[in-house]
Amino acid sequence: MMHFDVLTLFPEMFTAVTGSILGKARDKGILEFNFVNIRDFSNDKHNKADDYSFGGGPGMVMMADPIFGAMESVDAANKKVIYMSPRGRIIDKAKLDELSQEESLVILCGHYEGVDQRALDYWNVEELSIGDYILTGGELPAMVLMDSLARLIPGVLASEEGALEESIYSGLLEFPQYTKPRSYRGLEVPEVLLNGNHKLIHLWRFEESLKLTKELRPDLFDEYVKNHGDLSKDEQKVMEKVRGML
Repeated sequence: MMHFDVLTLFPEMFTAVTGSILGKARDKGILEFNFVNIRDFSNDKHNKADDYSFGGGPGMVMMADPIFGAMESVDAANKKVIYMSPRGRIIDKAKLDELSQEESLVILCGHYEGVDQRALDYWNVEELSIGDYILTGGELPAMVLMDSLARLIPGVLASEEGALEESIYSGLLEFPQYTKPRSYRGLEVPEVLLNGNHKLIHLWRFEESLKLTKELRPDLFDEYVKNHGDLSKDEQKVMEKVRGML
């Protein structure tokens, strides 16, 4: 089981993340969620959790005291603590693999102009980001982290192989997918997918993945070519074909 303690000013936002696949995993006892309202630990009669920044500047900063109270309520001193921040390391597969080994994670969601630095320093927080852009708060990034991380926990997905064979994780972008009907508004499913020849289907999908990756993510394509000298003869032929395409 993996346990998530999420410290936030807006716990109601997380009803979305506990539905669907993650909700089913929770019901099966694979995942556990605890959403903590930081305002509950404010000493202000209006549950105020932010104030002006020392030194001036626009916007408000989340205060240390309510965050400390929320951290103590979940025993954060004995857990890995993450702060969703645009200045943090961008999450990738290597970081997700590392975090998936944790039994419990505390995720702090910032808001406004950020949080009092003392809350980050004292609790030995690691800052993580989902990209080089700014959102109004850390709740959406926290959901992204939990969703992408949960996929690596055994039992969350129906297919254990699916988590590792997905686009990006395999090293290539995902090939095109089709379903019924075979013909739709004059658009046809590629014939190779209908003949039942699994070897040909695999090679077609491999080629399509290579083409898409070369076109859309040449950095991934070059990395894949460099690190995959263990391809079969047929796969190698497909690789050389795609490499030679303009």
